[in-house]
Amino acid sequence: MNDTWNQLVAVLPPLFACLAIIGVFAAIIIKRSHTTAAAITVAGLNLALVSLLGVLAVTPIQVTPLFVIDNYAVFFWAVVLVAGLATCTFAYPYLSRLDDHCDEFYILLASSVLGAMALIASRHFASLFIGLEMLSVPLYGMVAYTYRERMSLEAGFKYMILSGAASSFLLFGMALLYAASGHLTYEGLIAAVGLGDTAHAWILMGVGMMLVALTFKLSLVPFHVWTPDVYEGAPAPVATFLATVSKAAVFALLMRFFVLAPVTDNEWLLTLIGVIAFLSMFAGNLLALRQTNIKRLLGYSSIAHLGYLLTAIVAGTQLSVEAVGVYLATYVGTTLGAFGIVSLISSPFDGRDAADLDHYRGLYWKRPVLAVAMAIMMLSLAGIPLTMGFIGKFYILSVAMASQLWWLVAAIIIGSAIGLFYYLRVMALLFMERPSTAREPVSGGFAQSAGAVVIWLLAAATIIVGIYPTWLIDMVGASSIVGIG
Repeated sequence: MNDTWNQLVAVLPPLFACLAIIGVFAAIIIKRSHTTAAAITVAGLNLALVSLLGVLAVTPIQVTPLFVIDNYAVFFWAVVLVAGLATCTFAYPYLSRLDDHCDEFYILLASSVLGAMALIASRHFASLFIGLEMLSVPLYGMVAYTYRERMSLEAGFKYMILSGAASSFLLFGMALLYAASGHLTYEGLIAAVGLGDTAHAWILMGVGMMLVALTFKLSLVPFHVWTPDVYEGAPAPVATFLATVSKAAVFALLMRFFVLAPVTDNEWLLTLIGVIAFLSMFAGNLLALRQTNIKRLLGYSSIAHLGYLLTAIVAGTQLSVEAVGVYLATYVGTTLGAFGIVSLISSPFDGRDAADLDHYRGLYWKRPVLAVAMAIMMLSLAGIPLTMGFIGKFYILSVAMASQLWWLVAAIIIGSAIGLFYYLRVMALLFMERPSTAREPVSGGFAQSAGAVVIWLLAAATIIVGIYPTWLIDMVGASSIVGIG
């Protein structure tokens, strides 16, 4: 009975997310109200976030053969819940400009957060696939949500087709792994290690096909071409969600898989991942140089950042899990701030988002707080000291140097130098003279003010963690991956 109670406590956060989904459905049946739907979703995700404190008292614990709830899962649940709540805050004023009912958007968002939570705690191929699809399928609708805009509809269609193709690779890879090992849990692949060269070849092929699917979800080279188009076409709050929740959940899953599945400890496979990381760093940064649309620029930037992160998996040291946790937390916080500002500036307008760089020229003279916050986010993404982006990049460099991966160390340093140019270009634009033809962002209203408060908090966190990172490092250091047999 005690074990059952502990398992119930362990799954409280996803249960609260489920209740938020059901609550929005019930509210729509009674009376359609954008405000009510947003309030129920925010309340449900906040309850899920608070309940994580109770979960820490019972971890690590296995909940059915499909999930393991450990401190690692709790940490990344906190990351995706905070990102989901911030997205809700940015989405409310953005969607209020639309003539349509927007209640169902929050059902999609909460369902995608639930999928991310399932994916992070997954230790079985069945739960991996279910979690990944629960994360991805609502995103098709969210990306195409402003369907009267041709680019939004096109972005949703592109993402759906390519994501479906990636899922087929994932399933086929799982089938090969099951055929070779007879197991569907990550730890179960231990049995396949001594089965001979033929079985080992099938195992490597299966892991390779799974890697194809997950690198697509992470928009890593060579499966990155969809990223700028989808980011540009998606509504700004959805691009925020896609760049944070989706990326954090998939990478957390990838890290757990590589830690728990011994068959991934293969020199050929790790070299391939290193090459993908190397190409992603250079392709993402070089392609971002010529962008005049800030959503496309941040999209290419995310490719480079995920390339930096992939270095920790190649290194495979004891510090790798901690480095991934610190880097993902800092990346998610900074990206939330940058995309959140795009969402708030786009909110008062009809039609396409205010994403052209000219919309941000001289923003300081119209919205000084948002301009200063955007400058802080650009400095953090560039990895400048005294911002939390520097702490994350320092960890990744430390891991790469400890493993003597000098070619990846060089790629991180050169890529960061290239990135510095376009981040500082955006920063400089904020303080230039405001052109007379610019779309003027307006302030006012509770929804806009709430979004601005979130931006202030993210900007403050960026500086505080950059100056005093000990509390984040301690939190991540306690978030170890546990394999329960």
